[in-house]
Amino acid sequence: MPGGTEVLDFFHATEHLHAAIAAAYGDGARETCHRYETLRDTLRDDPEGVEKVIRALKPLATKHSRREAITRSLSYFRKHRHRMRYQEVAAQGLMIGSGVVEAACKTLVTQRLMLSGMYWGRGAQAILTPRGWDQSDRFNEAWALLAATYHAKVTVLANVIALRPPPRPRSRAARRQDEVYTLPAGPAQLM
Repeated sequence: MPGGTEVLDFFHATEHLHAAIAAAYGDGARETCHRYETLRDTLRDDPEGVEKVIRALKPLATKHSRREAITRSLSYFRKHRHRMRYQEVAAQGLMIGSGVVEAACKTLVTQRLMLSGMYWGRGAQAILTPRGWDQSDRFNEAWALLAATYHAKVTVLANVIALRPPPRPRSRAARRQDEVYTLPAGPAQLM
């Protein structure tokens, strides 16, 4: 986003961190759990967290040179370090994870638009916009803004006679059926 803050999802970053540490010490080992938890908290809470994680992974990549996961994770952290300023981003009140966005996509879009047999061309946005207002508890405010924006003056005319459309001509079969059941009014029927 131009001018926005880029943040790499914290959960995805920690997956790379865990893969590197597990490649060095073994998946499920106590050393893996301890180092992972320590570095994960450092990455999230320390302003220099990503640099400390990179410094911690360097010796592992040197010591375990045949471990591709460590080298790959180290490259990942180096490449995306500018997107991993989690402490700074959290201090601004911004999210460091994409879970909220993913959940919104599921509840806002998928549950409404992906039902069986549905096809949405360009009309999906007309459904999603008010649905988003409703789910974010902003429907009334948004509707008031919309109503104020698209306001049209209507003039009510006086002394206007409503015209009824002429009756539709009946089919020949319907007219014959009426003739069969309709008897002329005679003296016997009047009594």
